[in-house]
Amino acid sequence: MEYTRLGGSGLTVSRIVLGCMSFGDPERGPHAWSLGIDDARPLVRAAIEAGITTFDTANSYSLGDSEVITGRLIGEFARRDDVVIATKVYGRMGDGPKDSGLSRAAILTQADASLRRLGTDYIDLYQIHRWDPAVPIEETMEALNDLVRAGKVRYIGASSMWTWQFAKAQHAADLHGWTRFVSMQDQYSLIMREEEREMLPYCADQGVGVLPWSPLARGRLARPAGDTSTHRSGTDHFGQQLYRQQEESDRRVIEEVGAIAAERGVTRAQVALAWVLHQHPVTAPIVGVTKRTHLDDAVASVGLDLSAEELERLAAPYVPRLPEGF
Repeated sequence: MEYTRLGGSGLTVSRIVLGCMSFGDPERGPHAWSLGIDDARPLVRAAIEAGITTFDTANSYSLGDSEVITGRLIGEFARRDDVVIATKVYGRMGDGPKDSGLSRAAILTQADASLRRLGTDYIDLYQIHRWDPAVPIEETMEALNDLVRAGKVRYIGASSMWTWQFAKAQHAADLHGWTRFVSMQDQYSLIMREEEREMLPYCADQGVGVLPWSPLARGRLARPAGDTSTHRSGTDHFGQQLYRQQEESDRRVIEEVGAIAAERGVTRAQVALAWVLHQHPVTAPIVGVTKRTHLDDAVASVGLDLSAEELERLAAPYVPRLPEGF
């Protein structure tokens, strides 16, 4: 495993982030493919043994159960200060006014709830899961700053939004002397590259780390085009709303991934993840796993050095599309 700083911050992360949305009670929330604690245990142990130090979850994943499992398993296999725990706030956790969104009341309430579920007294990276148009960004940024000052949160980050919104949030922090976001968790893969227009250049200019979600495009880049045989592909209702605009160009990209994988004698997932790892200013892709082979592919991708020609072959078939997933 390799390690790097998260953007211009002092936080060191592994070059692969283990996405923990895969862990939780399949009966809670929309993730029917989630693994319970007993099935997740060998994967978390193997990840830590492979050198992965960074784990990403959210309060809304399996309505909190992902945080519970993540915290417990990290406690079993690692020292707290040797790992980076990232979680997120925004999604609906109930019907009350403090159960969703990015108001001060919601952020402070949900941060405490996440700390309890994770079984820790601090969160390394606390991220807003989306933009909240109903709340002034100044209120959100001040509440996040207060969490940092209280020692409950070490760093803050954001996830998918328009670049102007992210810049507005950073500007509000600068004006008031509040904590800035050190990371952006956005959707980025070989078949979703729209962040290259504004968000990635902005992050590079501002020293913001980039932690892409769905670097395998919900598994599409890890199997032949049109293969929907996995349990997740049949039950991932959010994922089924994505990647419907450019099916022909997506097919060509996926075929090129397969061709290079065959030439190299590696898996498709390794090639697709290696491409993401080669892109500036990507810090580390977030990879969710439900099988040991998924984890092995993610770890192996770090050492897969693609040539300039291979990178161009993978990028060439892409056709621009509308951003999705906000």
